[in-house]
Amino acid sequence: MSTHFTRRSLIRGITAATAAASLATGLAACGGNSDAATSTDSAKSGEVVIGQVSNGAAKQTSIKVSEVKSIRAELPAALKKNGKLEIGIGALPAGFPPLAYVGSDQKTLTGAEPDLGRLVAAVLGLKPEVKNSTWENLFVGIDSGKVDVAFSNVTDTEERKKKYEFASYRQDNLAFVVPKKSTWNFDDNYENLAGKTVSVSSGTNQEKILLEWKAKLAKEGKKLTVKYFQDSNSVYLALSSGKIDAYLGPNPGIAYHNRQVANTPNATRTAGTYSGAGASLQGLIAATAKKDSGLAKPLADAINYLTKNGQYAEWLKAYNLSNEAVAKSEVNPPGLPLDNS
Repeated sequence: MSTHFTRRSLIRGITAATAAASLATGLAACGGNSDAATSTDSAKSGEVVIGQVSNGAAKQTSIKVSEVKSIRAELPAALKKNGKLEIGIGALPAGFPPLAYVGSDQKTLTGAEPDLGRLVAAVLGLKPEVKNSTWENLFVGIDSGKVDVAFSNVTDTEERKKKYEFASYRQDNLAFVVPKKSTWNFDDNYENLAGKTVSVSSGTNQEKILLEWKAKLAKEGKKLTVKYFQDSNSVYLALSSGKIDAYLGPNPGIAYHNRQVANTPNATRTAGTYSGAGASLQGLIAATAKKDSGLAKPLADAINYLTKNGQYAEWLKAYNLSNEAVAKSEVNPPGLPLDNS
């Protein structure tokens, strides 16, 4: 898996026709200054509004959350004095719903990632300031101290641990999407793919995994047909017309598509998920800070506080990502090994 895999594959997997239509206005505004005002104000003190101006990507939810002084006390002195949490998001130029993109007001950076950053900031008693950049400049921002932490669908890898420290908060999963009326399920068993026709995006980690399963089935005398399409519009047209049985792509994008088409004749559903790291390791998405910054532990403690008190589950549910929940946030958990990161 390349270091850019997660975001690149999301962009490839997410842009369905319904997504493009519903978010065209908001995404058009995403090419502006990376320091533009992108934070949202809470409705009132002690409350964070999730899914604000998300244009249907999330069910807007007001979540009560207050500062926890014992966790704030763990922060580096300079950050406490500054009173702000500079949150980096690598969503320029086009965004990647439902995780991070410019909302329907054409200025607010919304999505699951910045919203979790705002919840964590509230627990730490800090004012969230969200800064949008390109994926590459996201890491430049962390290195230079321009941002304190990235909440931007960054996969925990052993390679990245050479420069960064992590607090995990979401599973890094792939998913199979099928027509809602389909009775097929993956059930975490590649043998259930025998006789099926599945689409996947070329050059992605999910293609690598699917082709490995195809080879295994071939050795057993069973057939898996893999088809490729140039864009997601073609994928979902093939799915609705029965030309393919399923599509394998990044779980967040598929969850987003399911929500967008839920009340249409072409409704879809998730028919199973699989770790983006493969069978031997559950891939993890993590808050990312500069190595030895002293931020990973308070970030993890803040996420675990949100988990214990139910706000974490509310956040995931709002974005239809409950199937990516982790039991707890860990500091620097095992990541993708050096030979696969």
